[in-house]
Amino acid sequence: MEFYTRTLNNGIRIIHKPVKSVVGHCGIIINAGSRDEKDEEHGIAHFIEHVIFKGTQKRKAYHILSRLDDVGGELNAYTTKEETCIYASFLIQDFERAAELITDLTFNSVFPEKEIEKEKEVIIDEINSYKDNPSELIFDEFEEVIFKDHPMGRNILGTPELLKSFTKKDILRFIKENYHTDQIVFCSVGDVSPKKIDKIAERYFGAVPENRRTRERVPVDSYEPQNKIISRDTYQSHVMIGSPAYSFQDKNRLGLNLLNNLLGGPGMNSRLNLSLREKNGIAYNIESVYTPYDGTGVFSIYYGTDEENLDRSLKIVHKELKKLREKPLGILQLSKAVKQLKGQIAISTDNKENLMLGIGKSYLLYDKVDSLETIYKKIDKITAENLQDIANEILDKNRLSTLIYK
Repeated sequence: MEFYTRTLNNGIRIIHKPVKSVVGHCGIIINAGSRDEKDEEHGIAHFIEHVIFKGTQKRKAYHILSRLDDVGGELNAYTTKEETCIYASFLIQDFERAAELITDLTFNSVFPEKEIEKEKEVIIDEINSYKDNPSELIFDEFEEVIFKDHPMGRNILGTPELLKSFTKKDILRFIKENYHTDQIVFCSVGDVSPKKIDKIAERYFGAVPENRRTRERVPVDSYEPQNKIISRDTYQSHVMIGSPAYSFQDKNRLGLNLLNNLLGGPGMNSRLNLSLREKNGIAYNIESVYTPYDGTGVFSIYYGTDEENLDRSLKIVHKELKKLREKPLGILQLSKAVKQLKGQIAISTDNKENLMLGIGKSYLLYDKVDSLETIYKKIDKITAENLQDIANEILDKNRLSTLIYK
């Protein structure tokens, strides 16, 4: 059996992959993030991810942190623009302990006022620390350029001013309006039988009150390319180049993943790494990133370089983009790119925590999970002409925006 799946009466979905291992992983993924915030709620999705650990109806903060720590497990969480996730890793005999704890945090947190006030200061420190790191800050500011005047363009952390204004009432309202049961997936990987998964699902998720989504997210409609240079006291110039890209619903998303991997993916043989670092020695960290969202997406290139090499580096990058637009890949080039992407996907799924989060997100978005064989077949169907068409659409020079710190 590849996966065990089930949908409860309240809409919560369950997906489990049986794996022989002494370690298990499970988590809850909620289709709600910073994109779903109103203007006055900016930062509240991430804030909730922090304060959800501060107490439930039956546990104090210390008991929450100790529940898995005491048996050698790990508890964690993250927030993105479109999702919130609470997850854990543990010895397999503690599977039910972890599932119960995650359920308690998600549905029974009480958000003590005293803890809320303390955590505001923690996140303000996180914001200030983030501002001191231009190589991270520029990614958020670039999405402000791409998604101007839209919630997608705002950073996840929020602002100190708004954080200070959040109350327990605000938190509970955001949860009620955005934590919809038909937009929640409980995902797990481990040596657990479907019968036990069924039992746990009914016990801990079956009684959650039904609360289904009734409204659509605000679409991203307009985009105007921009070129911005911001003066900052940095040792290097930091550069972002990119544009809006395909949504997770788009049939071309896998082709863009392949193109992105070829151009600036994690391999040391990516075109941008070879041209900027290996051949010319003018950049240390170079990457391209494609992130699909609901109804939209972002493609971006990032690197840092000394200011005297800035103009030269920009010419090199645009030369590489032009090659992809004007010259289709040869048979051997395409074959090599396909094999590399397949290998990277296989390696990522060999990490069982990544696998758990991956199947959970796929089930959340698509209500299915493709096997490796199915994914490989889809990759094999991508042609050089497909990639050239994608390059001409997404990497069109007249469509690209640029943000530079110097």
